[in-house]
Amino acid sequence: MRFGILILMVGSALGLSSPATYAHHVLGRPSYSLTEDSNTPPGTHEEAQVGEYLVTYMVFPAFPRPHEPGRVNVYVSAIHTGEPYLGSVGFKVKKDSWFGGHYEPLGNQPPDDNVYRQSFLFDKAGDYVVSVAFNAEGEAHQVEFPLRIGAPWPVGPIGAGVVVLVVVLIATNVVRRKRLLTAKLRSAHREDAIHERGTRD
Repeated sequence: MRFGILILMVGSALGLSSPATYAHHVLGRPSYSLTEDSNTPPGTHEEAQVGEYLVTYMVFPAFPRPHEPGRVNVYVSAIHTGEPYLGSVGFKVKKDSWFGGHYEPLGNQPPDDNVYRQSFLFDKAGDYVVSVAFNAEGEAHQVEFPLRIGAPWPVGPIGAGVVVLVVVLIATNVVRRKRLLTAKLRSAHREDAIHERGTRD
């Protein structure tokens, strides 16, 4: 029963975790360089509030892959009035790491029909963070969104940690059982020896 629970924990961790392997080179290009094939439903669609503005973020194509162009679309509007922001928006990217990491610029884009389009091209698969920054009414705003390039690995940092923990628990359980078995065998030998001495006497 306990072993079954441990296996279930491992399976859940493998399903929910993602890797931390990142590209060494990121290329930001104007959005007009994308091909028509990139006009697919977004793989990521998120919204975030920053100051008095609502930022909508979408990633195209649905599943960006290494060595293939993709883009992010961003729409910025005032929360209370719904009016679109019409200034420029800066895009930067960094690898998604527990230890921070440094941003690389992707570009600064003007609005195109109230939408900010920034393309990208990555050499390798990995998890990234896209920073969207703009200035409104003399105040700087910045918000971060996730970007996944390529298929996720089955085991990420969390999953690997759970796997190690389960292996340690199983190994500890095996060692304890061996010690218990050894103790029982020794006790049985002692009882046999005592019984044999009593029979001789």
